[in-house]
Amino acid sequence: MQKQNQDIIVFDAKDKILGRLASTAAKSLLQGKSVAVINAENAVISGNKHTIAARYRTRLNLQEKANPEHSPYWSRRPDMLVKRIIRGMLPYNRPKGKSAYRRLKVYIGVPDELRSAKPIEIKTKEPKKLYVGHVKVGDLSTLLGYTRK
Repeated sequence: MQKQNQDIIVFDAKDKILGRLASTAAKSLLQGKSVAVINAENAVISGNKHTIAARYRTRLNLQEKANPEHSPYWSRRPDMLVKRIIRGMLPYNRPKGKSAYRRLKVYIGVPDELRSAKPIEIKTKEPKKLYVGHVKVGDLSTLLGYTRK
């Protein structure tokens, strides 16, 4: 059984600060609501572009010496990267956090079933008004080696 669009809270990530968006989405998930994030590739991370790329590149290269399969996994795909960032704000190792994570959907662009849904507005600074600069998640993904097929 699929849920109706009315049961899903939709957040539009276009030109929104990713941390603010992720914390708002995580809070809604922990309250028992289903959340969909659209336009994940247009979310913004504030800071110097090269510093952010270097920080995520080191996360990609982390490996456990004894067994590399036990290492953390960070995807290069923009929607999976946003989903992982939201997961970091959930108590993922507890049943409450796991069930909340299952109710999260993140999309590149806007899927057909969510075109009619009205996204909830999150108040954040606009990227052009940030003093330190910014990078979009889609641009960060291409810097990390993601190519859209």
